[in-house]
Amino acid sequence: MRMRPTLAWTPPEDLPPGTMDWGPVADALGAGGVLVLSGAGLSTESGIPDYRGEGGSLSRHTPMTYQEFTASARARRRYWARSHLGWRTFGRARPNAGHRAVAAFGRRGLLSGVITQNVDGLHQAAGSDDVVELHGSLDRVVCLSCGVFSPRRELARRMEEANAGFAPVAAGINPDGDADLTDDQVGDCRVVPCAACGGVLKPDVVFFGEAVPPGRVEHCRALVRRSTSLLVLGSSLTVMSGLRFVRQAAMEDKPVWIVNLSPTPGDAHAVARVALPLGATLTAVAERVAASAGAPEASAGASGRGGVDGGS
Repeated sequence: MRMRPTLAWTPPEDLPPGTMDWGPVADALGAGGVLVLSGAGLSTESGIPDYRGEGGSLSRHTPMTYQEFTASARARRRYWARSHLGWRTFGRARPNAGHRAVAAFGRRGLLSGVITQNVDGLHQAAGSDDVVELHGSLDRVVCLSCGVFSPRRELARRMEEANAGFAPVAAGINPDGDADLTDDQVGDCRVVPCAACGGVLKPDVVFFGEAVPPGRVEHCRALVRRSTSLLVLGSSLTVMSGLRFVRQAAMEDKPVWIVNLSPTPGDAHAVARVALPLGATLTAVAERVAASAGAPEASAGASGRGGVDGGS
């Protein structure tokens, strides 16, 4: 029986309320040295749902755990069938206004770095450099036996060849690229082994129940130490992998700003949480920052402000 990871969080009554004023976020970015920490909420406008927001996938979908994946061939068949189908859609996702705004901040030299909890590669596709993929990336796979990495597109080609005609209709796609399929739809989907040694292949992502590599965590902690402030974008912060950096920044007396529609466990450590949609808000922030610098960068590649009228 698959058990859903414990990710529920109930906001305490004394949690500071969200604000509609994004002006201080623009001021912080204008000062530079900002470290961005992004979560699934940043990619929802690209058609990739988040886990915990309204209509989030955890309400209908139980993510694969590392323990189940490594222990059960049946679980791996279910995972790869769902992931193979999901990749067809997930791999076509494109950056949205929020990703483009973050890239614009980077081009202006305002960021000390970007850490993302997402596995979709959309920050890089938007033009951001030196992105730390905290939970890895779906565009790579790794062999659990020989440790060889290979491109996901190569695995997709091999899976297509091994499963000609496999095209069930999924109920939805999840943040981890996993399509919602029933066991009947999974059927006898064939899983291909490592081309180098015949071992078990796994996406190069951190599953639930799996630890983020210690070296990667320390690299992120170093980025926090070098930053002047931390800007959290679209993360629920209900897992320690991201929340620890918010706590570190607060302990080091560095301002934390959160842009997220729903309350998060990080709100208690933040100067404020801006409760506005990410794409339109970051576009407006990018416009103000560019104007303040005297070199307007038209809406960071997005159209309109989407009704965001904060920051005054």
